[in-house]
Amino acid sequence: MPVLKSRKAMRALLPGEEIWVETTDPLAAIDIPNFCRTDGHLLVGSESGDGFQRFLIAKG
Repeated sequence: MPVLKSRKAMRALLPGEEIWVETTDPLAAIDIPNFCRTDGHLLVGSESGDGFQRFLIAKG
């Protein structure tokens, strides 16, 4: 689900604009980087905490 919501949110951005994606889905650590790679976006950074992960994505 995080990838689907991220893909939808990215449509509203201009190239180079960034969004934070925060999720509790443990598979996002695999899915979000793959989403960025396949859709041409840049995974700028990521953070993880107690039960959550955050990803900073720049639209490609």
